Amino acid sequence: MEDKYIVEGMTCTACVARVEKAAKSVSGVKDVSVSLLTNSMTVISDEKINKKDIEKAVSKAGYKAFQETEKNKNRISDNETRKLLKILIASVILLIPLFYISMGYMLMESIPNWPLGIFRTKPIITGITLMVLALGIMIINKRFYISGIKAVINKGPNMDTLVALGSGIAFIYSIVLFVLMIINHNDSERVMSLSMNLSFETAGMIPALITIGKTLESYSKGKTTNAIKSLLNLAPKKATLLIEGKEKEVDAETIKEGDILIVKRGESFAVDGIVISGESYVNESMLTGESIPVFKEKDSTVSSGTINENAPLIIKATRVGSETTLNKIVEMVKESSSTKTKLTRIADKISGIFVPVVLTVALIVFTIWIFVSKYNISYSLERAIAVIVVSCPCALGLATPVAIMVGNGKSAKYGILFKNAEALEETGKVNIVVLDKTGTITEGIPEITDIIPYEITEKELIKIAASLERLSEHPLSKAIANKTLDYYETKDFNAIKGVGIKGLVNDKECISGNINIFNNTNLLTGDIKNKGEELSKEGKTPLFFIYDNKYIGLIALRDKIKEDSKEAIRLFNKYGLETIMLTGDNKITSEAIGMEVGVKKVISGVLPETKRDVIIELKKRGKVMMIGDGINDSIALTEADVSLAIGRGSDIAIDSANVVLMKSSLLDAVAAYSISRYTYLNILENLFWAFIYNLIMIPLAAMSKMLPWMGAAAMSLSSFTVCMNALRINLFNPYKERNYKNKNININSEENMSKQERTLMVEGMKCMHCVAHTEAALKKVKGVKKVTVSLEDKTAVVLSNDKVTNEELIQAVESEGFKVTEIK
Repeated sequence: MEDKYIVEGMTCTACVARVEKAAKSVSGVKDVSVSLLTNSMTVISDEKINKKDIEKAVSKAGYKAFQETEKNKNRISDNETRKLLKILIASVILLIPLFYISMGYMLMESIPNWPLGIFRTKPIITGITLMVLALGIMIINKRFYISGIKAVINKGPNMDTLVALGSGIAFIYSIVLFVLMIINHNDSERVMSLSMNLSFETAGMIPALITIGKTLESYSKGKTTNAIKSLLNLAPKKATLLIEGKEKEVDAETIKEGDILIVKRGESFAVDGIVISGESYVNESMLTGESIPVFKEKDSTVSSGTINENAPLIIKATRVGSETTLNKIVEMVKESSSTKTKLTRIADKISGIFVPVVLTVALIVFTIWIFVSKYNISYSLERAIAVIVVSCPCALGLATPVAIMVGNGKSAKYGILFKNAEALEETGKVNIVVLDKTGTITEGIPEITDIIPYEITEKELIKIAASLERLSEHPLSKAIANKTLDYYETKDFNAIKGVGIKGLVNDKECISGNINIFNNTNLLTGDIKNKGEELSKEGKTPLFFIYDNKYIGLIALRDKIKEDSKEAIRLFNKYGLETIMLTGDNKITSEAIGMEVGVKKVISGVLPETKRDVIIELKKRGKVMMIGDGINDSIALTEADVSLAIGRGSDIAIDSANVVLMKSSLLDAVAAYSISRYTYLNILENLFWAFIYNLIMIPLAAMSKMLPWMGAAAMSLSSFTVCMNALRINLFNPYKERNYKNKNININSEENMSKQERTLMVEGMKCMHCVAHTEAALKKVKGVKKVTVSLEDKTAVVLSNDKVTNEELIQAVESEGFKVTEIK
C-alpha cells in the first residue's frame, strides 16, 4: 500500500535522512522516499499499518507530517518565499547598523575618518548596542535556533544546527567578554582590548545572511515548480452543467461521472469527456505540445485543461477529479520529481553524515588553533565558527532534485512524461534504440493497396476475406473487414499465432495468413509466391487466402510511415545510437520499410513473447531503449532499460513504459533523449559545484582569516547558485539538432542477428531420451539460440538468427533418426 504525506520543517538533506529514518522505524513500513524540494513523503507499507503512527514518528523526530488529501495534494504556493522576505527585511533593517558600527569600530585605526560618533570612544555603549542589534536579528530568525536545538535533541543535527551553533557560540562568547568589560570598566586599555574581540556582528550576520540565501533559494525553488503550477491552472475552477436543458454554473470539483456539461467557445474543459453534440476545434497544445487544433465531433473524446476554440460542445463527463488526464499528468510530474535517482541516493547518504563530520572538523580546527595561536580563544573560535557556517549540505541535497523538477516540467510542456526520476536520468544514457514498426514507425492504420483474385471475382474475394477478418482485432484484419458490409456467416474462428487466422466461412474452411502458414503445402504455386515476394519488396504485407482447400487470391496492405519517423531515426543515427526495427512482419516487407526509414538493423518475424528474448540479448551489448505502442510490446517494454510508450497506444503499453509520449511522434522520443542528456549534465554540474564548494571553502575557513560572516554569505549563495543553474534547463530546446557522440555498439555481430522462431513437427520421438537427443542436435546448428522440445506435442521450437535455413534444422533432426513432417 502506498500513501503520500506532506512534511513541514525540513531545511536540508540531513532533515530528509532524519525523516526517512523515523518513518522506517514504524513497524510495517517497507520503503520511504522523502523529497526536500516538494516537502513530500511517499510511504510503502502493509495495509494494516496505522497511519497515525507514521505521523507520530515523524513528529517525534522534530518535524510535522500529515496525510495528503484531495484538498491539499496540489498546494504549491509562494507563502514560504513571502514569509522569508518579511523576515529578511526585518533582519536587514537591524543588520545595516550592526555591520556599520562593528566594521567601523574594528577598522577605526585603519580608517580614522569613519564617522562613528559616540561609538568611537565609548566601548561599553558600543558593546550594548551591538548586543541588542544582534539579539534582535537572532529573535527574528529564531526558527534556526528552535529547529537546530530540536535536531540535536533528536540526535539528527542539520543545517539549522550549524547556523545555531555558529551564531550562538559567537553570541555567548561575546557576552562573556562584555561581562569582563563591565567588571574591568576602570581599566580603559583592558576594556578596549576586550571590545575589539567582540563577535556580536558574527552572531547577527550569520542568521541574517543565511536568511538572504534561504529567500533566494526559496524563490528559485518556486520557479522550478512553475510547470506544475501552470498545469494546475489549466483546469477551470467552474463549469456549466446542463440539467433538464437549463444551464447551471457549479464548482468543477463537484462534477460527477455521467454529468452533462456545455463548454462554450473560449472555455476550458473541466473534466475528461465524450462529445454528445456539436462540432468544434479544440486546442490541446497545453497537454500534448501539438500546436494545431484538433477537430471534435460526436463521440470524440476531450481532455480536461484543453480549450474549445470555435463552437459550443455538449459533453458527457467520463473521468473526473483525480482521474482526469490533466490530474494524472500533474501527478506523474510530481511523482517523478519526488522519486530518487542513483545520484540522489549517494548525495543523501553523504548529506546524512555531513553535519556531524563538519562539527568534528570544527572542533579539531579550534583545538589546533588554540595551540598554534598560543591560547588565543577569540581567534580560535573565529576559525571554528567560520568552518561551521561556511559548510553547506543544502547545495549537495538540492543538486539533483531541482534539476529533475525543472527537467520534468520542461518535458511536460512538450507532452513528454517521465514516470520517475530514474527514467529522466537514464534515458540519455542509452546507446541502442529498438523501435516497434506498427504504430510507432508507421501510423498503425494499414490501407489496402492490391486486391488480386484467383478464379473468382474481386467482390467475392473481398466478401469471403472480410467475413473471416472481421472477427480478428489485428489492424490488417480491420482494414479488410471495413472494405465491405456484406458478410457470410462465420464460425469456429481461431488465430494461428504469428502467422494467420482460420474459420468456417459459409460452412467452408477459410485460412488467411502470410506465406509462412503455407510453406509446407502445395496450395501456392511458384508464380503466386513470387508475386507475394514482389509486393513485400515494395514494403507491402501480402495476405494469402485459401477457401475450401483452394487458393482464391491475395490482398496486400501497406501501413503508412509517419511523417517524422525518417527524421527521428536520422537523428538517432547521427547521435551514434544503434537503431533497430523489431517486428513480427515478414522479412522482405520489414527490410523494405527498414531501408526506407533508415534503421541500421531489422529484426523480423518475431513473436510478442520472443521480443523479450531479443531485448535481453541486446542488453548484453549496451543500454537499450524500447519504443512501442501495443499490447504485444508490453513484455519487451518492461524488459528494456528505458521504455517509451506512444500516448495513442494501448493502456498496457503505457503502464509498462518508463516514459509516455502524449503525441504519436517519434521526434518526441529524440527530444526525450536530448532533454535527459541535458538534465543529467546539469545534475553533474550541480554536484560538482556542491562538492568543490565544500572541498575548497572548509579548508579555506579553517586556515585563513575568513571572517565567519563571510562564510555565512558564501554558504547562503551556494544553494541559490545550484537552483539558478537548474533553471537553465528551461532555456534548452530539445528539438534542436545536436552533435552528441556515442560509442557505437556492434549490433551486426553473429550473436545479434535477426531472430526467427520456427516450430518443427517431429515424428519418431518416444521418450525423454529422444527429446534430449533432438534438443542436442538442434543446439549444435550454428546460429541456434534456444531450443524447446515437447514430447507430448511432438514439436521442437527453435529460436535462431535468420541465417539458419530450414534444411539445416531438418538435417540435424534426421541425423538422430527422427523425421520432420512440417515447419511452421
